[in-house]
Amino acid sequence: MSSGYGNGRKLRRANFSNGRQCAKNFSNAEGSKLTAGGSYITAETRTSFKGYYNASGVAKPFHRTFLLFDGEGETSNARERAIGGHRAMFLKWQCRLKNPKSRYADGEGYVPYGRLVDYTSGRSNGCTTWSRSASKEILALVEKKPTTLYIYPESRDIDAVANSVKRGQSPVKAGLYWNAACLRSIGTPRFWPKQTLQPIINEWRQSLPKQPDLKLPICK
Repeated sequence: MSSGYGNGRKLRRANFSNGRQCAKNFSNAEGSKLTAGGSYITAETRTSFKGYYNASGVAKPFHRTFLLFDGEGETSNARERAIGGHRAMFLKWQCRLKNPKSRYADGEGYVPYGRLVDYTSGRSNGCTTWSRSASKEILALVEKKPTTLYIYPESRDIDAVANSVKRGQSPVKAGLYWNAACLRSIGTPRFWPKQTLQPIINEWRQSLPKQPDLKLPICK
């Protein structure tokens, strides 16, 4: 199945961001917002409340189910990274809606309110994302049935394709796969191992100034 991958980050010491159309960068580093391909086993699902949205003039709650992954080898830190799969949709918060009767209301009787954003053709924060139909099929398949899952490409695939391009050889002729149009767009793909990227991410985090907690305005 076609999946959405992580958007990455653009930091001072390293640019490992991905464009909307074609993914160039991949990693298993925590905080990279990148996807790591390889072998996984599906674990439990968690359905969480994200807020309310407008549906034909009625405020309705939006819930999204998250399928956790357990990895092995390069993907063994999947739990640490909170990596899994879910529908490519999120609720973009805009304000706090007064709804004291809601089971999700805070101590002041407010719930988050916003608009639904479908990013099936976009990027995630590192998780694998699927369309609505693919999500329904996958979640039904793995419910209470741990299932093996393989995400392409893993690091050895990425390195092999990159080496093929550098040699001026067609990946297809080398028995490799990459979307030809995307390869022309990105040049060569790159896998950033956590040993390389984690120190850069940690340094960036430590340099960030402390920010006050932001509070949503009240809906008008």
